[in-house]
Amino acid sequence: MVEIQKIHLFGVLLAILGNLVISISLNIQKYSHLQLAQQEHPRPYFKSVLWWGGVLLMAMGEMGNFAAYGFAPITLIAPLGCVSVTGSAIISVTFLKDNLRASDLLGMTLAFAGTYLLVSFAPNITQAISARTVQYYFVGWQFLIYMILEILIFCILLYFYKRKGVKHMVILLTLVALLASLTVISVKAVSGMITFSMTDKMQLTYPIFYIMFVIMIASCVFQVKFLNQATKLYNMTTVVPVNHIFFTISAIIAGIIFYQEFLGAAFLTVFVYLFGCFLSFLGVFLVTRNREKEHLQQSYIDFGNIPGKQMLDKIQPDSNSLSYGTLPDGSDSTKSQSGEKKEV
Repeated sequence: MVEIQKIHLFGVLLAILGNLVISISLNIQKYSHLQLAQQEHPRPYFKSVLWWGGVLLMAMGEMGNFAAYGFAPITLIAPLGCVSVTGSAIISVTFLKDNLRASDLLGMTLAFAGTYLLVSFAPNITQAISARTVQYYFVGWQFLIYMILEILIFCILLYFYKRKGVKHMVILLTLVALLASLTVISVKAVSGMITFSMTDKMQLTYPIFYIMFVIMIASCVFQVKFLNQATKLYNMTTVVPVNHIFFTISAIIAGIIFYQEFLGAAFLTVFVYLFGCFLSFLGVFLVTRNREKEHLQQSYIDFGNIPGKQMLDKIQPDSNSLSYGTLPDGSDSTKSQSGEKKEV
């Protein structure tokens, strides 16, 4: 039991470190964009050394998450994504001089408390993820039923998205979550088989390894596609917490069904674990709530306060211009011979 806990703890540390590195990389990329925007003749962002440094750090963080799945259960690693969100908020306060709000402190506290409960009450089972183990789970009746239901739901949502043009955030992020469940299953299988090959017997010669590798790549590509669509249509302050919740729930269900990670767990253990998930969800929501709106506040011009101009409405400044636009000509505000006013 002590040896199992040490292996799981190593996986947890890898996941936490990976998520923190991802947080740093996101803030570095954001800082590079801000620097380029302040230049008189800004270069493309992909020519910035600082931006590429952030991309390199992100790749390293994702590799840490990938390796973590080889040492710990999905139900333990997947919810630790909240570390990336809360860590990014802390770094942005110190590095980008963002405002620290009371809701940020409360959200971080709840997220840390939830993370502690997740780590303490996650399943303590350990599995040697060999090719034969993955093959056994892959053809199990539980996973086959799960896959049939998932494909059915995915096709229905895809029909509404493609044919009916329904692009609601819940539909887009549900599509992402359904793909994410395949991603975490395949990532753990690939990472576990690589780890098993390094510590015991070579597993990379089995066809199931390459099947899982293809599933991992394909599901990641389409997952990014739908997630990008959601970020284009909706604010990040809404997409981030909802996506984290959907992804975590999907990953936990996948771990329970495919790898049977909660098999034989006590009711109290499951309850406290789920309560820890709830605290982390609430913490992420509080940290991201209204954060973008603070940077989007713009003043407006009230034409009613401009001498000689009689207007009944207000205009917003053009965000793509350095000026507030031009005022209407005097002819637009004069009365015609019939006594009517021209519309501006």
